[in-house]
Amino acid sequence: MKDYELYELGDIVLQSGNTLPNTVLAYKTYGTLNAEKTNVIIYPTWFAGLHSDNEWLIGPGKALDPEKYFIIIPNMLGNGLSSSPSNTPSPYHQANFPLISIDDNVRLQHQLVTEKFGITKIALVVGWSLGAVQTFQWGASYPDMVERIAPFGGTAMTRPHAKVVFEGMIAALQADSAWQNGFYTQQPKAGLAAMGRVYAAWGFSQAYYLEQLYQQEGYQTLEEYLVDYWDQVFLSFDANDLIAMLRTGITGNISANPTFDGNFELALSKITARALVMPGSTDLFFPPEDNKYEAQHMPNAFFLPIESKWGHCAGIGQHEPDSAFIDKNLKMFLLE
Repeated sequence: MKDYELYELGDIVLQSGNTLPNTVLAYKTYGTLNAEKTNVIIYPTWFAGLHSDNEWLIGPGKALDPEKYFIIIPNMLGNGLSSSPSNTPSPYHQANFPLISIDDNVRLQHQLVTEKFGITKIALVVGWSLGAVQTFQWGASYPDMVERIAPFGGTAMTRPHAKVVFEGMIAALQADSAWQNGFYTQQPKAGLAAMGRVYAAWGFSQAYYLEQLYQQEGYQTLEEYLVDYWDQVFLSFDANDLIAMLRTGITGNISANPTFDGNFELALSKITARALVMPGSTDLFFPPEDNKYEAQHMPNAFFLPIESKWGHCAGIGQHEPDSAFIDKNLKMFLLE
């Protein structure tokens, strides 16, 4: 039994120029929209994430308290719930699914928020990883609507090194003979496991492995950790869905649209919302130096690294000290 709703958007012209027919956006809400429609928080999902994966940050007494706020989690296009390669009929099925941009995701989320709920003001947009890129995009695209943004563990533009890592993950998956150029009849499981092995090296820091911090997760040896966790982590996802989301990440850039015409610093300067930018101090995908540069070009940004050895995954809700840090600072941020 599904615990989310679908918003039907009809035929959508994407930024690429392709038309995606019968587009749907899966979403879940938490809490109650107040009469003034001013208690709204948008919390987009991330690569290989579903709305349920964001729920660690939601709850009574937490920063994202459903007793105070109306929280909307829109599922990223390509994640298997919203329109994706795995659920779109021919001719846009499987490997024929078109490129989805960050701008596409946020534009459709804006339609959901305004057309479905009649919302004109958003108290906070918050997100991790590719959810953070969407958070930056919300701030740049709708500055008069968004009061605060809090991107953590993600940048406003995917830098070349991260692109190389994402391409490596795709290449590892596609090396499986079952891949069949994206028109497989069964999931390429060996390729999915290989993708997990590639991600494992970048999801956490060097110190995480050197100090065997995976033992805190219950794995006694490195081999046990890799085989029992990382070789399994993507097996529940459709291969084309994962690639579609990675392609979105590879092209992630808040200025890659007609509004800013590739002028990245201009796009950053248009984020007038108060911004709390929280990178992981040892994040190898999205290093804090990139966020620091971005914050310097935003008029109302505060740069606050998450000091952690959990690397990129400091923002995924697995490590309680990191989760508590994020929640505490979001709570204070919402009071400003």
